Amino acid sequence: MKRKVTLKQIAKELDVSISTVSKALRNSIEISEDTRQKVQAFAKLYNYKPNNIALSLKNKKTKTIGIIIPEIVHHFFATVISGIEQVANENGYNVIVCLSDESFDKEVINMEMLANGSTDGFIMSLSKETQLKKDFHHIVEAINQGMPVVMFDRVTNDVLCDKVIIDDQLAAYDAVEFLIKHGFKNIALVTTVDYVSVGKLRTDGYINALTDHDLTVNENLIVKIEDIDNCASKIEKLLLENKPDAIFAVNELFAVTIIKLANKMGLKVPDDISVIGFTDGIISQFSTPTITTVSQNGIKMGGRAAKMLIERLEMEESEEENEQYRTELIETHLVERESTSTL
Repeated sequence: MKRKVTLKQIAKELDVSISTVSKALRNSIEISEDTRQKVQAFAKLYNYKPNNIALSLKNKKTKTIGIIIPEIVHHFFATVISGIEQVANENGYNVIVCLSDESFDKEVINMEMLANGSTDGFIMSLSKETQLKKDFHHIVEAINQGMPVVMFDRVTNDVLCDKVIIDDQLAAYDAVEFLIKHGFKNIALVTTVDYVSVGKLRTDGYINALTDHDLTVNENLIVKIEDIDNCASKIEKLLLENKPDAIFAVNELFAVTIIKLANKMGLKVPDDISVIGFTDGIISQFSTPTITTVSQNGIKMGGRAAKMLIERLEMEESEEENEQYRTELIETHLVERESTSTL
């Protein structure tokens, strides 16, 4: 069997530069036809195969995008990954997905691992713990090393990078206003703790909608949950003690938990209590009753994030220096289903 050769060996045998050999193998018009034929014939004779890993490292391009998400249990994050992968694959990129499990340490470890020659850039949504700590050094370091980052959904203004978000505050406002306009007055909120950016914005939207319609903001009707696994007791207490006529939940897992507990307590949804959720995932579509929800369009968000990252990755250095970071808004709308009653 013929021995395999390297670019360096081909260049030495033919008395040309390594750059000439590389260009000749790629049929570059910069190289004369005679030289191209000699190089390609020699490479074929000695079974030369390009080392794609070495080439990607030499060119500082792996054609791979790193995705870091807080969790996979939310259908929303699964749809974002799908949107990223579709656009990435169309442009010749692969993706690697890592979970932070809402942990700051794991988010840092994931970024360090993927930044060590495995990926060209990142698309990420911040973990709860990262937002609590307000420590973004690992992201800033990656950007400073020339690895672009696009944040989506859970973002921070403390890091200068491209971002893809929805108007969480307006989306929540519109959902609560829908309930108000249909005659509900004792509207509760089941939300996250304030350090989770999207939960805080959706809480602000709820409060603003009540205030703008001259309804009292009752703190007893606002339930802030840190851990989805332990949310049932707080929601049950809300239903028993405050008897809301409608509830706005900032994600669909909260919404389906509310419906489950209401049924357990003998409350009919939507006859006794109406529920609006957020995300419009599989749970909302196939719950009994089906859940009225704010549609986030995760596929479009993921696709837009991938497009923004790839555009930045493929910019010339001179272009990138003059390119401003962008924040793009994905539109939302309310999907009406069986969990809301129009009084």
